[in-house]
Amino acid sequence: MGAQGDGHLLVVDDDERIRGLLQKFLIRNGFWVTAARDAAHARSILSGLEFDLIVLDVMMPGEDGISLTRSLREDIATPILLLTARGETEDRIAGLEAGADDYLAKPFEPKELLLRINAILRRAPAAASEAEGPKVLALGPVRYDVTRGEMWQGQELIRLTATESALMKIFAAHPGEPLSRTQLVEDLGRDKGQAQERAVDVQITRLRRKIESDPRQPRYLQTVRGAGYMLAPD
Repeated sequence: MGAQGDGHLLVVDDDERIRGLLQKFLIRNGFWVTAARDAAHARSILSGLEFDLIVLDVMMPGEDGISLTRSLREDIATPILLLTARGETEDRIAGLEAGADDYLAKPFEPKELLLRINAILRRAPAAASEAEGPKVLALGPVRYDVTRGEMWQGQELIRLTATESALMKIFAAHPGEPLSRTQLVEDLGRDKGQAQERAVDVQITRLRRKIESDPRQPRYLQTVRGAGYMLAPD
């Protein structure tokens, strides 16, 4: 996907002016856009429509964006980009831990928002290329279908966010090989920096909860001291 977007976005912001500006800007850049004024309005819309990505303001009256993200993650894997007025790293980390794919601090340049949206949509699950190597990786009771980018436990599909899916594709292409946090940040198409490396740590923690029987003693998604992380399938 290039500079021009496509797909259906849900913009959730309690500020009517900002909501309108975002909607106009994103429509001008090729997206279908639906807008919601708060979490309850967003839930109502999501009960009847599916979206390619949700742009969600954190600071809203009533239920805030982080709480809504955590709740939505129980049912859907739609990518979520959080907009936050807070510059504090811990607030951003809280959003990622809740299941967001990325965050953007206000105020921001509209063009940066567009770049972040397109980067997330590029990471969204898609059929993997026909590469050499095993097509299904066994991770104990969990299996990862490399070709389809799907993770299963028995007959149950394990829901992965766009970022989790992108990380699994990267690890599956290098089984048994340690990958540094810097390399993972680069492969995810993110800006370099300590904050992004910390964000990768959060996403790894979330992935472990879906793969490992004991996420605190990981058997399959291992930490390799001084080298990074490694996927070690059976």
